[in-house]
Amino acid sequence: MAQQKKYEFVPGDEKVVAPGRTVKRIRALIAIAALGVAPGELGGYIESEGNLQQVSGNAWVYGNAQVYGNARVYGNALVSGNAQVYGNARVSGDALVYGNALVYGDALVYGDAQVSGNARVYGDARVYGHAQVYGNAWVYGNAQVYGNARVSGDAQVESQADWLLVGPAKSSGSFTTAYRDTKIGVRVSCGCFTGTAQEFSAQIEATHAGNQQHLQQYRLFCQLIAFSFDIQPA
Repeated sequence: MAQQKKYEFVPGDEKVVAPGRTVKRIRALIAIAALGVAPGELGGYIESEGNLQQVSGNAWVYGNAQVYGNARVYGNALVSGNAQVYGNARVSGDALVYGNALVYGDALVYGDAQVSGNARVYGDARVYGHAQVYGNAWVYGNAQVYGNARVSGDAQVESQADWLLVGPAKSSGSFTTAYRDTKIGVRVSCGCFTGTAQEFSAQIEATHAGNQQHLQQYRLFCQLIAFSFDIQPA
């Protein structure tokens, strides 16, 4: 027995997004229980059924989000807000792309990865695992961002040499991500902290002064960051 289609196009609700490219609003034909989507609920915009998995999975496009070209959204992936996915990009697994994010070119976003804010992922870039790319971050070229990495701010990650993931920390089990940033040189993200390598060093000295084991581990993180990015140790 053929599976029932998940969505249909809404007649007359369409937008021209590029020369020769018109996206059309979708509407749910069946309930998508995992997302709380009811039959008749409006979704976002796609160019063709090739852009959004039609008869299986929970993949969905919400709001004003647009998916077009040869791009595909499938599995349990979600694209929402004003996000755009186009070119030959793929968004799959349990990945989320939202906000004003752009994913295009031959980029892949999959696993539990999240791309949001004004972030861009393009070229042959890959974002996967539990990685988060947000803010004004750009991940492009042949870069692969993965694991528990958190890349934000004004990051410019073009290759593996542009970012570093260390951890987990003994104190919290959290990971520390360092990456190149156009505004501050090298940015460090750890927990709720984001700032320069020097600011990170000062933060750990103040926070972990009472536990030498935790402090020594974080000092090693700082040394590794300094070595990897050829900057002066804090």
